[in-house]
Amino acid sequence: MFYPDEIVEEVREKNDIVDVISTFIKLNRRGSNYVGLCPFHNEKTPSFSVSQNKQMYYCFGCGAGGNVYTFIMEYENYTFPEAVKYLAERVGIVLPEAEYSEEAKRASDLRTRLFEVNKMAANYYYYQLTSEQGKTALEYLRKRELKEETIKKFGLGYSTKYSNDLYQYFKSKNYEDSLLRQTGLFTYDEARGVYDKFWNRVMFPILDVNNKVIGFGGRVMGEGAPKYLNSPETTVFDKSRNLFGLNFARLSRKRSILLCEGYMDVIALQQAGFQNAVASLGTAFTFQQANLLKRYADEVFITYDSDKAGVNAALRAIPILKEAGLSAKVIHMNPYKDPDEFIKALGESEFEKRIEKASNSFLFEVAVLERDFDFSDPEQKTNFYQETAKKLCRFSDELERNNYVEAVARKYMISQEDLKKLVNRYGASLSSFDTYEAKTRTEREKKSLKGTDGIKESQKILLTWLIEEPETYTKIRDIISDRDFKESLFQKVAKLLFQQFEQGERINPAAILDQFESKEEQKEIASLFHTGVKGDMNQIEKEKAFNDTVRRVKKHSLDWESRTATDMNELQRIIKEQSDLQKLHIFL
Repeated sequence: MFYPDEIVEEVREKNDIVDVISTFIKLNRRGSNYVGLCPFHNEKTPSFSVSQNKQMYYCFGCGAGGNVYTFIMEYENYTFPEAVKYLAERVGIVLPEAEYSEEAKRASDLRTRLFEVNKMAANYYYYQLTSEQGKTALEYLRKRELKEETIKKFGLGYSTKYSNDLYQYFKSKNYEDSLLRQTGLFTYDEARGVYDKFWNRVMFPILDVNNKVIGFGGRVMGEGAPKYLNSPETTVFDKSRNLFGLNFARLSRKRSILLCEGYMDVIALQQAGFQNAVASLGTAFTFQQANLLKRYADEVFITYDSDKAGVNAALRAIPILKEAGLSAKVIHMNPYKDPDEFIKALGESEFEKRIEKASNSFLFEVAVLERDFDFSDPEQKTNFYQETAKKLCRFSDELERNNYVEAVARKYMISQEDLKKLVNRYGASLSSFDTYEAKTRTEREKKSLKGTDGIKESQKILLTWLIEEPETYTKIRDIISDRDFKESLFQKVAKLLFQQFEQGERINPAAILDQFESKEEQKEIASLFHTGVKGDMNQIEKEKAFNDTVRRVKKHSLDWESRTATDMNELQRIIKEQSDLQKLHIFL
């Protein structure tokens, strides 16, 4: 599926990249760009840069980069046509009937057909649950006190004891193996043949926020292992970017989320009226999931199991939630193991009270830390205060840090002044270490620019310079051509950029990016367009830097040509240009 270039360009031009990205993450102005915490990896210091002038973004931490289409595709896990539709609707552009290339048609058809197979599988599992074969599974759900409407709401089902039941069902419907292999519902084994991924399990369909079935979780009936089994990742199922129950939770009017460990906890809480409950999908909570929650909530209540594994999982989730800009609190469910048990024992009103009394996430971390120390031993007590002081150094805002120092001092009976001195001491040592790290990192970066890396960097700098100061193109048009960029990717970029210059078009880096389909190429180009150029230079220093960059690029090109030249006339031309290059000076 594809749209005419002029439509793609119109949609992009009307969707300012800063406005679009600001709806997903918080951006702050810094000079001519905007910066924020990268939504594609875990970080504490903003390294995600958005250029309004170039209509591009780039993360100096993980290398993610692109234009507004790339961002929506990465953030929402959309295909390119889906990203065009989303952005067109955002600005009120009515799209024409889409055309299809063979490759795009196959990709679009595959996603459509996978959704179709998943939906059919969910209906099949639901049917089996209500049949004679599913009697035991249905009794299990009823013993867990699930109502009929809850079972229907979540589409719960049953995979029978026969290991190829679902496979035979789809083969009877004439579905080809080339498609079924990609669903994650079947295992293809040379020795055993084809068999169902799930059998003899209560089935939990996993839906995305648009209510499309993207995968499944299965709870074994009896003593089989593993107890819970989830679909593998497929074209439509990315565990790190989805949450069980979010399709219902996002409709809640509350700006808070109850984050659970298991599917049954979500179902039990939603049945009890807590519609804002979700769970991660059989893996550790991820930064992408935190960013997903950020769209629908400002505050997250962690309702993990009260055992050691649940406490450790909560400790891992807290910093992820905070880095995504979410307030995190922890609900205590003792003496019960999980929300499901708690609701059954004490009911909705008592759980509501636990929400109201939820612990501040930092104080929860300190309380967990406290368990490792014997306060009757002065040495251990001192060690506890030292470890707590280190944790307090995380708060960069002085007011917030002081408030936590006051709260910890009051709770653990230590002089506020003494604790503050301890925090300041550790803060100073950490600051010195960071300075050392930054210095050594700079030295490593300088060394890496030697040789081939240096030439590559010079080519990147020259292209970036031309974009940031288009008037410099007229200064070099007779000196540098796209063929002088010997890096294959840079040569393609230079050719497209020089075409814009020659045709008198507005310089549009974001449009250049659309000419490349490979994600790796797009990241490299985004990096190229965000290369540091001038720094803090006066006019003389700037002119020298520009001349040095042009000379390096041209010299490398001529050296390369001299090694491959076979014609004497060609060789003489190269020698003359090498000689002229030594005398070259471009006035800016």
